[in-house]
Amino acid sequence: MIDTWAAEAIARLDEDMARTGLTPLRSFPLPADWGVRLWLKDESVHPTGSLKHRLARALFRTAITAGHITQGTAVVDAAGGMMAAAQAYFARMLGLPYTAVMPRKSSGEGVERLGGTCRYVHPPLAVYGEAAKLAEEMGGHYMDYYSSAATVDWHGESLAEELLDQVDQCPAWIVVGAGTGATSAAIGHHLRERRLPGRLAVVDPENSAYFPGWTTGAADYTTGMLSRIEGIGRPRMEPAFASSLVDLVVPVPDAASVAAARRVREVTGLAVGPASGTNLWGALELIIRMHARGERGDVITVIGDVSERHLRTCHDDVWAEAAGLDWRPHAARLARLLDSERP
Repeated sequence: MIDTWAAEAIARLDEDMARTGLTPLRSFPLPADWGVRLWLKDESVHPTGSLKHRLARALFRTAITAGHITQGTAVVDAAGGMMAAAQAYFARMLGLPYTAVMPRKSSGEGVERLGGTCRYVHPPLAVYGEAAKLAEEMGGHYMDYYSSAATVDWHGESLAEELLDQVDQCPAWIVVGAGTGATSAAIGHHLRERRLPGRLAVVDPENSAYFPGWTTGAADYTTGMLSRIEGIGRPRMEPAFASSLVDLVVPVPDAASVAAARRVREVTGLAVGPASGTNLWGALELIIRMHARGERGDVITVIGDVSERHLRTCHDDVWAEAAGLDWRPHAARLARLLDSERP
C-alpha cells in the first residue's frame, strides 16, 4: 500500500502524461521518387521540450512507488541539460527540493528557472560521487538515472507503442540516440516481443562508447571521453543499453550533427539541439542505403531537444567555429542530397 501523498503524486504524474497526449509525427521532405518516407517523432511538445521528459516522469513514478521518494524528500541527481530540467520540473510539481550536480562548465539555467539548485563540480566524472554524497548528507534520494533507467517502470510511457500506433505500416527503421540507452532498449523489446519486421538503429556521436562497444561486443567498453552532443553518447556502456536488441549503431560526426540540427530547424522552425541533428543524419544515412538497394518503406526518428539556448550554440556560426565544428561540408552534402533532386 502507498500513502496518500504518494497516491496523489502518482495521480499528478498521470495527469501530466494525459495533458501532453500523443506527440506528433512530422513528415520530413525527401525526393518523391525515392519511395521512402521519413517521419520525425516530435517530442518537443512535452512541457520541458524533450524526450527526456518521458524518462524523468517514469523515474519519479518508479521511485515513489518503491518508497524511495516520499513527501518532502530531497531529490539529487548527476544530470545536466534537458534531463536535469525535466527532473526539476517534476520535483517542483510534487513540491520536492531538487539539486542537479553537473560539470563546472555546464549551464544550469533550465534547472534554476524551474526552482531547482545546481552544484557544479570538477572534474566532470566526479558528478556521480558528488551527487551520491550530497543525497546522503541531505537524507534525500539519489536518482542515479543512468543506472535506474535499466529497471524503470515505463507504465504506459512506451515511445515505441505510441509511434507505431501513428503509422499505417511498421517502419523499416526506427532511429534514436542513446544517453542511458533506456529508450532504445524499450523500442527494441517492443519490436522483438511483437515479432515486428522493423529494425532499430542507434546513432552515436564522437567519443561515445556505444558504437565501439556494440561493434566489438564488449559490454564494459569505455572511452574515458565525454560526448560533445548533449543528451546522447556516453564514455562507457551504460547498464540500460541493450546491445542485443540493436540492429545497427551508426557513428555520426559531431559537425554533421550541427548541420543536420540546422536542417531540422529550416524544415520545422524548431530550435533543436545537435542530438536531434544526430538522429536526422543517421536516419538519412539509412535512407540512402535503402534507396541504393531499391527498398521502400518508412523510417522514423526522434526530434525534441528544443530550447532557445540552442540558438546561441549549434545554430550560431561563431559558437560552432569556436568549438571546431565545421558544419559547412555536411550542410552542403544535405543540400545536394535533399534539394537538387526534389521535384
